[in-house]
Amino acid sequence: MKNTQRVEHHPILGDQAPVPIVEITVDGRELSAREGETIAAALIAAGIRVNRYTQKRHEPRGLFCAIGQCTDCVMVVNGIPNVRTCVTPVAPGMRIETQHSLEGR
Repeated sequence: MKNTQRVEHHPILGDQAPVPIVEITVDGRELSAREGETIAAALIAAGIRVNRYTQKRHEPRGLFCAIGQCTDCVMVVNGIPNVRTCVTPVAPGMRIETQHSLEGR
């Protein structure tokens, strides 16, 4: 798996343990993710920083609190809008789309 943003060798925590890789689709682009990681972690590893755009001013938003308390990281997941990607684990075949309004499109 070639995700240049992923920390695989940490000087204090050591090497990441090998885990199964799953395939997800983000805005029509196929990506590999580590089984059990959050959607947000997989996106960051792939260099994707924008999860949604604000409804009124269409400003980009991405990961902010990373604990599920805000709504900056919400995306449309498998057709369901407003899914908090920072606390939702990836699943094989998951379809993820950038969110452009409160309703998802």
